[in-house]
Amino acid sequence: MESWLLEFRFEKSLLLDTRTLGTFVESLVEDVQEITCAGKVVYRGMEHCEKTGFKVLMQEAEHGNSSALIQGSSLGLLTIDLHVRDNYKEFEEKIKALRKKIFSYNRIVRRKTLEFETLPSITRGDDFSKYEKTTCNLLMEHDFDALVYDHDSPYQNIRIFHSKQYGNCLFLDNDMNLAESDLPYTVAITGNGKVDYRGKTVLILGGGDGGILNYLKDKGPKMITMIDIDEMVIEAAKIHLRGICGDSLDQYEGENYKVIVGDCIEYLKEYISKGQKFDYIINDLTAIPISTEPVGSFWDFLRSILKLSMQVMATGGKYLTQGNSVNMTGALKMYEEQLNKLDAKVSFTKQTVCVPSYHELWVFYTLWKSADSS
Repeated sequence: MESWLLEFRFEKSLLLDTRTLGTFVESLVEDVQEITCAGKVVYRGMEHCEKTGFKVLMQEAEHGNSSALIQGSSLGLLTIDLHVRDNYKEFEEKIKALRKKIFSYNRIVRRKTLEFETLPSITRGDDFSKYEKTTCNLLMEHDFDALVYDHDSPYQNIRIFHSKQYGNCLFLDNDMNLAESDLPYTVAITGNGKVDYRGKTVLILGGGDGGILNYLKDKGPKMITMIDIDEMVIEAAKIHLRGICGDSLDQYEGENYKVIVGDCIEYLKEYISKGQKFDYIINDLTAIPISTEPVGSFWDFLRSILKLSMQVMATGGKYLTQGNSVNMTGALKMYEEQLNKLDAKVSFTKQTVCVPSYHELWVFYTLWKSADSS
């Protein structure tokens, strides 16, 4: 089903003149019927218009293929919501014609601000949704044309969509993780080209899409160890996300890397008990939680990873991680406050990067132990 949402402004004084308002509404109904075939009026609410506005519901009686809801508020806002079930493509021109006709009404306010010809239609009822809410509560529509993978692992729902612009895109529990176009994310979380990995040991926490491993394994590291708990993500990535992982996940062990399927916290504890250290630790597990206070299981997990990672980081080493959207100033501030509470004193830098498929600027951190850290 397709929905078009149209809006206009009308003179509020119109609500005080019942006769003129009746003529205005009748013209609206006739034009909506004529242009969009929305059907007959099944409800008309015109009582106490100066306080409550008016409302008209129209429905195509025979097939129920289309409907329209016309509403005028006491604030002078006129909205027309049109819903079409079948053959909606032919409605694009009809919607434009309807909008042009209504703008010709005498009591419609013509504002100086730029007017859209019409809002694009919203698609509902398909096998999957193209819409996602950004961190700043904006509605974003992806250009997905296929759902290529959809399975539940023991840990999360894994879905991979195909985007016309960005290639295949990985979603975990309905959260956008990475697209085949998102090399800027991988470059940023590995230090934006400012880190020399030659001869170094690297620990990747998470990273099941294989992007970080694929990017680093040819940069001369001595050894890369990647730990991800969800083997289904790894197996899906090596089939459907080749633009991210290349052939790096085809084998779980190579000349200078090893992929471990397991709980990274347990492995971190094991490394601590053995005294094993890593030059660089890259946390690709999850973004900084969005909350009003730094409490709850996600914050506890974040603090545990930080605390354990500091204990396996070699002298002169660095810890690299994503943060969150640049819009999430509160969450980023709380994260930085947590850094000041670590047993080991740390310093950090941060950078802001545009990740193509995110449609948002994203913050990345680099941490290291301060010179006076015990």
